[in-house]
Amino acid sequence: MRPSGRKLDEIRQVSIETNITKHAEGSCLIKIGDTHVICTATLEERVPTFIKGSGLGWVTAEYGMLPRSTGSRMRREATSGKQGGRTVEIQRLIGRSLRAGVDRVALGERQISIDCDVIQADGGTRCAAITGGWVALQLAVKKLLKSGVIVSDPLISPIAAVSCGIYAGQPVLDLDYPEDSEAGVDGNFVMMADKKLIEVQMSAEGGAFSRGQMDQLMDLAEVGVGHLVKEQAKALT
Repeated sequence: MRPSGRKLDEIRQVSIETNITKHAEGSCLIKIGDTHVICTATLEERVPTFIKGSGLGWVTAEYGMLPRSTGSRMRREATSGKQGGRTVEIQRLIGRSLRAGVDRVALGERQISIDCDVIQADGGTRCAAITGGWVALQLAVKKLLKSGVIVSDPLISPIAAVSCGIYAGQPVLDLDYPEDSEAGVDGNFVMMADKKLIEVQMSAEGGAFSRGQMDQLMDLAEVGVGHLVKEQAKALT
């Protein structure tokens, strides 16, 4: 039995509220169980210097956790003068994931920055950030299309992410914190709507895992991503 009482292949309750901020070109509050993340998209008519003059657009991301997003207060990283390794790794993952779903030629030489701020954490924050980040990105692109700044939709496919793992010897979908902290195997799966893989992060926290167990987790991830893509579409209609 999972601590939450969910079935092995059951995702937590998902809700996505769009246009939650006044100034951002795209924004949403995504809730996956007790993990809540605010995602905003900012359009800028500039690109990083390493692609300037190439005609290619760029999508990047920043990620952070508020001090009381967890059980005890954590210091803001700004007070230490640098980001932690976990933060840098996660925001690079978010950026890579979202760029995979964008035709950068069609986007043109401009940048969209996705900011993901975790206001409450209960496992799977990076996956929620990617899933919500895509919604914010699409809202920003819709504004570009509506204004006529770009003429063709640069978004190739919806992108979503979900965690899966081996908990109490069983493969489970969408780990919450109690499961994540005790999982023997933990994995994050980033996929397109057609289930093509963008990135897989898997590690054994206890004993090693078999190819068969990995395949089971992949199957669960496809179920979870399929559900999340439907929730994204519902939020954007």
